[in-house]
Amino acid sequence: MTTTNGTPDVHPRFAEALRGLGLDEIVGRVRRFPEAARTAVEAADAIGCELSQICKSLIFAADGVPVLVLMDGASRVDLERVREELGAEKVTRAKADVVRETTGYAIGGVPPFGHRSRTRVLADRSLLAHEVVWAAAGTPYSVFPMEPKDLVATAGATLVDVREPSA
Repeated sequence: MTTTNGTPDVHPRFAEALRGLGLDEIVGRVRRFPEAARTAVEAADAIGCELSQICKSLIFAADGVPVLVLMDGASRVDLERVREELGAEKVTRAKADVVRETTGYAIGGVPPFGHRSRTRVLADRSLLAHEVVWAAAGTPYSVFPMEPKDLVATAGATLVDVREPSA
């Protein structure tokens, strides 16, 4: 899909990353929303998929070092599990300026790969429960579909169990 001026509905940095990875075909599968979908709930509603099919790209600071955690949209990240997985003393949610500086994208539009800086990436196993997941394409207005195992591999992620236990 493209906008009215003929440009793709994907952030230019992310489109460049896709080309560099040989994944140009994904640009054609990007869906653009008329309204921003900054949360997993908003994105799932806009797409018409299950909340758990949304892949959230979340930046945390592990002892001050940014780390990306990919999590299904229906779950929350357990910071203690992330801390243990990384062997860190302290893990906190990264501030908005750190997210933008690290990834090149604003919160609500961070894709799972194609970032400005290379970071360690953890992907929760819950993402593998679906044939397809949807992730941000660099803006709060656009998402793309991908098979979870391919997304995890492309992001260079380590598969882990870091979601909060179900109540």
